[in-house]
Amino acid sequence: MTKTLYVGNLPWSVSEDELAQEFSAHAEVISARVITDRETGRSRGFGFVEVPEEDAERVIAAMNGFLLGGRELTVNEAKPREPHARRF
Repeated sequence: MTKTLYVGNLPWSVSEDELAQEFSAHAEVISARVITDRETGRSRGFGFVEVPEEDAERVIAAMNGFLLGGRELTVNEAKPREPHARRF
């Protein structure tokens, strides 16, 4: 099983490869995504990293507060996405 971790306060310039590389020091990274704005393609300042479930707590403890590009990361277990009303 895997766990998805929310990673907030990312530097605007960080790539998915850089994000995966930072987290791979603490666990196998199954996937890493930096969320971008649909219109501009620019980072929205957060992303998600998927790691094995048994490593999740250790990765959170190691990476929460970690300085990346001068910014202190916020790392915690991702919450399931709630459906939102569609705009017409």
